Amino acid sequence: MVRGGPLGTRDFRLLWIGETTSVLGSSVGGVALPLVAVVTLHASPLTVGLLTAAAWLPWLLVGLPAGAWVDRMPKRPVMLVCNIVSVVVFASVPIVAWSGALTTTHLLVVATAGGAAKVFFTLAYRAYLPMLVESRRLLEANAKLQGGESAAQIAGPGLAGLLAQWFGAVSGVLADAVSFAIAVLCLRSVGTRETRRESPARPRLRAEILDGLRFVVCDPYLRTLTAFGAMSNIALVGYSSIQVVFLTRDLGAGAGQVGVVLAVASSGGLFGAALSGRMAARFGTARGFLLCEALAAPMALLGPIGSGGMGLALFTAAGFGTGLGIVASNILTSTFRQRYCPAELFGRITASASALNYGAIPLGGLLGGLLGDAIGVRETLELMAVIQLFSVAILLLSPFRRLRDFPALPRPVDHAAPVAPR
Repeated sequence: MVRGGPLGTRDFRLLWIGETTSVLGSSVGGVALPLVAVVTLHASPLTVGLLTAAAWLPWLLVGLPAGAWVDRMPKRPVMLVCNIVSVVVFASVPIVAWSGALTTTHLLVVATAGGAAKVFFTLAYRAYLPMLVESRRLLEANAKLQGGESAAQIAGPGLAGLLAQWFGAVSGVLADAVSFAIAVLCLRSVGTRETRRESPARPRLRAEILDGLRFVVCDPYLRTLTAFGAMSNIALVGYSSIQVVFLTRDLGAGAGQVGVVLAVASSGGLFGAALSGRMAARFGTARGFLLCEALAAPMALLGPIGSGGMGLALFTAAGFGTGLGIVASNILTSTFRQRYCPAELFGRITASASALNYGAIPLGGLLGGLLGDAIGVRETLELMAVIQLFSVAILLLSPFRRLRDFPALPRPVDHAAPVAPR
């Protein structure tokens, strides 16, 4: 038995340090990039929404084939290449800005390229984790990773605000590039290598993609999670894509205040990571998941209802409650997928679900920007909060409502099963 849980294992500890550091950088960059657009380039809400859409568009463009490619390749080298690409892409922003040539087009290209690297990294990362941690430790390992990410997301917005005040908004994007470089060094030091499975007659890429799609569409649990995730992400990203605009222009917050508000709001995720294991033990994994989502959805309604100082307080409370529920929920569902999905199909199953799940995010970002321009930023936030509330109905009408715990055993692969209609 490893002392200290998963963090007592050197390879998992290195992965945790690298991923937490890169999430800290991404959290800084996630605030810094729209700040650069708003403060430096005087961008409209539509442009800020397009930046969010561009970062997630690669899930629609390459998500499905990426899953099949990742299943074919060793996971650690894929993760290394993705992080190196991210270093180069995000470092280009301060370099071009300091030369006086930064444009909105450059920011959109950077967001898209960084998003493409994230697609491959995410698929490889989720498949690599079960190789470092035994199955009975997966929930704890996911909680540790999510806890580190949540802590980074607390510190990130505040750090982004401070960097913007002291050195300019582009310095936050530089910090993002540096964080990916640190992640590269940590990942290079991980010693675990996966066992290569020989495949004498590999099927065509299209057939491999269909295997992943078939598994998701035919499975009632994965199908439900995918549909819910798509609707929820439209609402959450439509909300978050214009939150910087709302805080700065509607509530009059400065760059430093924006950082503090988003940092405190993000701290809910840290509590969610800490509580996920207790929720699973007390209520069961499936029931705990439903309770977390039922908590998160109505909290978003608080965000846009105030003004001035009270508005900042309500927005912070909304972010805290929403983050707590969503992070705890994500830990429970991530662990379920890692235990339930066959290892040889994991990348394709994840990509199939994510193509719709994450593919909805560009739509959310675009809707947030378009509606922000058309009906107002505050009104758009209210609408997105209502959509998030309605997304929970998908879960309440699903097989999950009858379960205390998620299914514990992997579902067998049936390559001959027909694709069921939606």
